[in-house]
Order: sequence, then structure tokens, then C-alpha cells
Amino acid sequence: MASDTDEPADVGGWLGLIVPSSNATAEPEFRRALPDGITVHSARMELESVTVDELDAMSDDAARAARLLGHADVDAVAYACTTGSLIHGPGFDAELEERLADAAGVPAVATARSVVRALEALEADRIAVVTPYTAALDAKEREFLAAAGFDVASIDGRGLEANTAIGALTPDDAVRQVLDHVDGAAADDLDAVFVSCTNYRSLAAIERLESKLGVPVITSNGASLWDVCGVSGLEGDLDGLGTLLECERS
Repeated sequence: MASDTDEPADVGGWLGLIVPSSNATAEPEFRRALPDGITVHSARMELESVTVDELDAMSDDAARAARLLGHADVDAVAYACTTGSLIHGPGFDAELEERLADAAGVPAVATARSVVRALEALEADRIAVVTPYTAALDAKEREFLAAAGFDVASIDGRGLEANTAIGALTPDDAVRQVLDHVDGAAADDLDAVFVSCTNYRSLAAIERLESKLGVPVITSNGASLWDVCGVSGLEGDLDGLGTLLECERS
């Protein structure tokens, strides 16, 4: 980040956030979890429904969004869309991060890859996954996670396509969905639970779920935030990420 003698003393850094146009969750969850002094600056990509075709088209707009955030001299960029960063299969997430970093001129992370890093940091192998998605997207997510080396014990989706409907879900909805899908006995056979989708308001559910299930729980925004702070070099305590907070990004 460029130095500036006029920079306010209470600003410790800038994070760039790339989100789908219909996402109303990632920005407030990032801001709530970040310490004072680290600010969030967003760029948006067009997306109304969470479908294969719209996600495919949206990924073409990612580099433009990253380039615009680079104009703001941000310290790092997070691409906050889970299925948008795995839609083209294994390897696309890493390729997307490279494209975004080149466009912005700073380190970049993409949610799907951030989730993999978070699960690896937790030394998780066998996982359960909860999503708001349709069966078609759940299948793509299962394929991606399996290719990354994880044993996906189960995956449960809500069947939603409209992203505004996903954004209307609450942390209580996330708690109920996870607990309906993963009972305490089943959790004994898991290393972690993953709540997918950056527009699913689930960050505030992490600590409740970890307390009830006794296993680490990660969310898309939680993993993305943990990851982008790791590459940005910015310092400060994050809030509400549960067990993941104890892990360092490798």
C-alpha cells in the first residue's frame, strides 16, 4: 500500500472484495469480523441467479473487477464466490487467483481455493457440506472437493437459484440446516463441517455450531477472510471464525 502523509491514522489497510452483484452478505460479514482500521472496498460482477450458466458468464468479469480494485491501491483482493471459483472444475480456482493477482497487482485469493486451504490448515479429511444450492451445483462442489483430496461424507442443499433468496437466509437458518443434516453422532465421524456460499449469512453461526457438534465449522466468507488476511500482511484480530482462528495460513 502506497504511503501517504494525509492517510488517516486509524486506517491500517485496505482489502479489496469482488462479489456478485446480487450478494448482500459478504461485505457486512467481512466488516463485522475485521478489526478497526482495516477497511473493505468492493467491486461487483453481474449475477442474479446462482446457476451454472450465470456463474460461467460472471467469471469472465473477474479480471475487470480486480483491475478496478487495483486502482484503489488495496493490499490484497478476495474473490468472494464459492461456486463461481470452482465452476470450471479442478485447477480453475488456482488459475483464477493468478489472473486476479495479475490484474490487481496485489495478492489475490478465491473462495474455493480459500476453503481448501482452510480445511488443510484444520487437517480435515472427512467433511460434511451444507449449501443453499441446487443439486447441479452441489454435484460440482462435491466433485471439486473430492478432487482436492477431501472425503465428502454428505452434502445437503436447499435448492435455491435466486441469489436474493439465498441472501435472505439467516444464521439461524444455517444452524438449523446443519443440525438437521449432521446430528451429534454423525459429527463424531467428521473432521469438519463446511457451510458453503458467500451470500449465506452463516458466519455468526460458527461458534454455536462448533459448540453443539464438537468439530470445526468453516463458512465461505470465514475461509475467504482468513485467507486474504493471511496474504495481505495486514495485522489485527479477526472475530467469529471459530477454530479456524487458531490456524496459520501456510
